[in-house]
Amino acid sequence: QVQVVESGGGLVQTGGSLRLSCAASGRTFRRYATGWFRQAPGKEREFVAAIGVSTYYADSVKGRFTISRDNAKNTVYLQMNSLIPEDTAVYYCAVKESTGGLTRAYEYDYWGQGTQVTVSS
Repeated sequence: QVQVVESGGGLVQTGGSLRLSCAASGRTFRRYATGWFRQAPGKEREFVAAIGVSTYYADSVKGRFTISRDNAKNTVYLQMNSLIPEDTAVYYCAVKESTGGLTRAYEYDYWGQGTQVTVSS
């Protein structure tokens, strides 16, 4: 069993930056992948970024967000730059065994509780 905890959300102005952290504890996999998803009010949960063997980004965040991993800490980060109001959402971290698809929510096994990101205009 794996526990996933996100942190780092908050309120930021348009053009600002935030760095989200996703820490996994408990049993970890020899090889695993981590994804970030977000859900805005009234909208479906959407893929943001993932890291496994390679990194993957939604078109809406490519060039602005960067996903990275600290293997020693079982922690994945999402650096979010040039934030815009459309980025406002609850951001969720999810973990799955590698390898395979990384951009669909149903492919992930463990989920965090979410962290709120609000970008003011």
